[in-house]
This record gives sequence, C-alpha cells and structure tokens, in this order.
Amino acid sequence: MTAPLIAIRGLSKAYLRGGQAIPVLVGLDLEVTEGEFVALMGPSGSGKSTLLNLIAGIDKPSAGTIAIGGVDISRLSEGELADWRAANVGFIFQFYNLLPVLSAFDNVELPLLLTGLSSRERRERVARVLDLVGLSDRADHFPSELSGGQQQRVAIARALVTDPLLIVADEPTGDLDRATGEEVLGLLDQLVHELGKTIVMVTHDPKAAARAGRMVHLEKGVLVDEAPAAH
Repeated sequence: MTAPLIAIRGLSKAYLRGGQAIPVLVGLDLEVTEGEFVALMGPSGSGKSTLLNLIAGIDKPSAGTIAIGGVDISRLSEGELADWRAANVGFIFQFYNLLPVLSAFDNVELPLLLTGLSSRERRERVARVLDLVGLSDRADHFPSELSGGQQQRVAIARALVTDPLLIVADEPTGDLDRATGEEVLGLLDQLVHELGKTIVMVTHDPKAAARAGRMVHLEKGVLVDEAPAAH
C-alpha cells in the first residue's frame, strides 16, 4: 500500500483575537492520495479555507502534522516553507490574481523566474501549458483583453507551469457564470485524469464539488463527512 500524498494527523489551528485563542480547526485527520481531486465544503467559518492554506504551506498549524510527499511541512521554517511552496504547489484563486501590466505569457512565466531554468526552457514550458489550456492564440493579450474564463485558464496555466506536486484551488469558479465555470471544472478534471495531478479545491457550490472525486465536509473546524462525489 503506497503512502498518501497528503497525510494530516491531529491538525489544529487557533488564532489569537483580543488575547483569546479562537479555534478554527480541531484535531483533524485527512488523507489524500496522489492523482485525487478533493473538494472541501462547509459553511462560512467552517475552516475549509484555513485547511487549504495549511495544506498549501501558506500558514502553519497550532498542533498536529501535515506530511506532503513525505515532507512534514509543519516542521519547516518560514524560509524552508517558502522554498517548498515554490517548488511543489500551484495556486488557483477565485479572482485570478493576474498582474494587469503583464501579458498572459508573462503572467504564466512568473513562477519560473524563481527557478534555474534558462529563458529558452521557460518559453517552452509556458508555450506548452498555454497550449494545454487552449490559449496559445492569447499569449500576447493582457488580462483586460481576456474574458473571466480566459483569465482563469491563464491562472491554471500559471499553476501548472512548475509541474507542481499539488494544485490548490480556492473557489476557482466563484467569479464565473455557470457555463464558463463548467469549462474550467472540465479543465481541472482533465488535469487529474490525463496528467495525474492532485487537486484540493475549496468551493461553496455543490455542482462544482460534484466534479471532484471526493467531497470532504467541515463543520466548525471538524471533519464531519467524507463521501465520493456524485457524478
């Protein structure tokens, strides 16, 4: 039996507010296998975005461990965590987070500037992922010249360009109309089934969650239900 890509044990997170510790996640255990598409669901304040940030190495837990690809990221220093994120995590956000002064090509290339790749290798990688998301003909366009769906495809290409171990998506269809959202979810599904990528996605939308392979429900910081998504 192979080890899970993500192994979370006894995970707790609390924030200090007015000198008082406010628990957000409490004693959570979760495993995600490589090549799995998992949707995190729950009401506002349930802890799902906090859990996503912890998995992505943006935040650190108050207690417990998070092992990803055999590395316990909860024990890394801030500098080590930043290096680990750059090498292992691709991010997809609700509002795309593209830089408006850069073209689609340059936005996708940004994460590669932190690597030791040559300019030729960077260009080849960017061209490859833009082709994968169907935007080769929009490489020179700026975000303001692209539709919301096209901007999200650029963001997906940017998340993919480093060939990350894990992709985290925070409400990736939240700013899109239904039809465009379905196209983006279809692309995420393609990344899982054709490229073997592992995706953890936060969503409020049951229809979006149904596109994942598994749904994980949180209530008040506690894992209350795990179920296969109903396709």
